Amino acid sequence: MAGIVGRVRDAVRGERRVDAYTLLRRLTALRQFLAAVDGHLPDGRLVAAHTLIERAGDRLALSRDHTVVALAGATGSGKSSLFNALAGFELSSVGVRRPTTAATHACVWGPLAGATKLLDWVGVLPRHRFVRESALDGNDEAALHGLILLDLPDFDSVQRTHRLEVDRLLGLVDQVIWVVDPQKYADRLVHRSYLREFHRHRDVTVVVLNQTDRLPPTEVPTVLADLRRLLDSDQLDGVPLLATSALDPQAVAGLRNALEQTVAERQAALRRLSGDVDQVAEQLTELVGPAEADEVPAAAVRGLTEALAASAGVPAVADAVEAAYRHRAASSTGWPLVRAWRRLRPDPLRRLHLTGGGTSTKGGTSTGGGTSADVEVSGATIRTRTPVGATSLPVPTAAHRAAVGLAVRTVAEQAGGALPAQWPAAVTAAARSRLTDLPDALDQAIATTDLDMERKPVWWRLIGAMQWLVTIIALAGLAWLAVGWVVQALGLPGLDHPKVGVVPVPTLMLLGGLFLGVAVALLVRPIVGWAARRARRRVERRLHAAVAEVGRDHVVLPVQDVLRRYAEARTALADVATR
Repeated sequence: MAGIVGRVRDAVRGERRVDAYTLLRRLTALRQFLAAVDGHLPDGRLVAAHTLIERAGDRLALSRDHTVVALAGATGSGKSSLFNALAGFELSSVGVRRPTTAATHACVWGPLAGATKLLDWVGVLPRHRFVRESALDGNDEAALHGLILLDLPDFDSVQRTHRLEVDRLLGLVDQVIWVVDPQKYADRLVHRSYLREFHRHRDVTVVVLNQTDRLPPTEVPTVLADLRRLLDSDQLDGVPLLATSALDPQAVAGLRNALEQTVAERQAALRRLSGDVDQVAEQLTELVGPAEADEVPAAAVRGLTEALAASAGVPAVADAVEAAYRHRAASSTGWPLVRAWRRLRPDPLRRLHLTGGGTSTKGGTSTGGGTSADVEVSGATIRTRTPVGATSLPVPTAAHRAAVGLAVRTVAEQAGGALPAQWPAAVTAAARSRLTDLPDALDQAIATTDLDMERKPVWWRLIGAMQWLVTIIALAGLAWLAVGWVVQALGLPGLDHPKVGVVPVPTLMLLGGLFLGVAVALLVRPIVGWAARRARRRVERRLHAAVAEVGRDHVVLPVQDVLRRYAEARTALADVATR
């Protein structure tokens, strides 16, 4: 018997001690995991983790000086008799009718006051609480002070409420002593529904083969060996296995010594919670997996930008900028006599309600954009925003909308395709979360982009001044000739026009001015075309940058947020699994 007690004591002591600070670190990491996956994974997969966080916080906040041990077993296993034998009193009723035990009874070694809150949390009714304390005991029971021993209802009870009560309490107690009898120790219900589920809690599990007095002494080792084989198949190898009989005080001594060791170590609560963390971590592993979260592929982002640019009308704006540049350049560098006629033609940019300077000239309802300005009021600077009206760009076609949808889906697939189940759906949902805001955001991005079309280049002014000079020369020559014609028509002495060769100077001024005006216009036209194409490319770059920023804010950033959450969850779960 002494050898058995020694082995039990070593097994109950466990292979490791659980450090309270390490357990708190793992629970903190579990909270971080839940915060990271909040809103991205189904709540149903996280119930166990949330329950553990709440239960662990409650248990650690209650008495660390008490250890809650439950006797669990099927009807007729004799756990109530064993409970009474350990307590030394008839505290729990013993019978043969099902269910034998209908309510949970508790026996407290030591003062009841310190265990009251813990018993309230466990849910044992006050009328079923007993104190194992007597002046006649002296110091006989001192080794068990701090023990709260529970006699649970039968887990195979025909009353469903009893089974639910057992399941609830098994999730709260610090240690479980499974009581089986020689007749039903191999019952499939006991092993499949209960013992096998406790393989993560082997440090706080003890199995007792009770009522060994009903077996011939020579058969007890055989039954114990068969029960050990079943426990090993339940992944409970190394779990203490005792033979007891409530009728023989010596047969209960081994179990009592094991309880004394458990109470002395004050480790059962920590080991139970550590096992719970192990179990939850194992369940959560498949939610993150080994795959690492990558950045959103640059190629997918470029494809998204191109699709958004086409949908936003960037090509139409670029065409309008090139046409407007030609139009405005011709109005500034063309022959002054036809400039007024050119100004009567509508400006291509203004037809789209774009001024070219980064603000909209169209009145109407604001769509949320605008230009910012600092206004000083009573010594304080306040940033105000001037609303920007919508543009008159063409409405995106069905093909454009389909291309944007395909680009968004491509971003989501390439960013989250390698992640474990549930996460690709979360990435896709994030990528599509702000699609309804895209049209207005794109319109505002186009409307507020500085197209740099309001400033006239210096060379326009120089060419324009040259055109005015030659035009004035031509007009002066024409006026000179007109005066000569008038003088001649009035019969006055004719003017003697100076000549260059045989050509009168006024005629030379008129023809030369006209010729130079046309020649300058023709010479400037290719330069204007080159500059217009250069302005188009500059505007396309700016518009693509503005559209890319919209795509980043409305599609890429939400996706990156999910990838960041995944990486945080993966790191946190690794910390949870590290003891």
